Amino acid sequence: MSTSKLLTLLAAAVLATACGSKSDPPPGPAPAPKPAPAPKPAGDATAKATELFATRCTPCHGALGKGDGVASKTLTPPPRNFTDAEWQASVTDDHIEKIIKYGGAAVGKSPAMPANPDLSDPAVVAALRAHIRELSGK
Repeated sequence: MSTSKLLTLLAAAVLATACGSKSDPPPGPAPAPKPAPAPKPAGDATAKATELFATRCTPCHGALGKGDGVASKTLTPPPRNFTDAEWQASVTDDHIEKIIKYGGAAVGKSPAMPANPDLSDPAVVAALRAHIRELSGK
């Protein structure tokens, strides 16, 4: 066998080995663990909203949201009656949440309805809005 044939065969063998090689990829870092599921704020948010309604809303709006809380007699205009189905149908959820967070003046209503800038948890604000919605027709 000639030297050139031998070199050709050797090159073909090297090339076949290199191209046909199936090596496993080098091990990488271990996959990151799955993040823990987000906490379910609904129960906690609902409990917090119930507490907030009792402490902050009830003095003016009353325990049942009829606008007849102990402080309502001193307010002009009187506090909103949340049981009024017509009012409930006329406002959006965003409107209610905006009043809860920024107060009545933020939506052109009475400035006697105070803002609640400490309510930074959207789940609590949504739960409070849901509580107000549930008062409709009661």
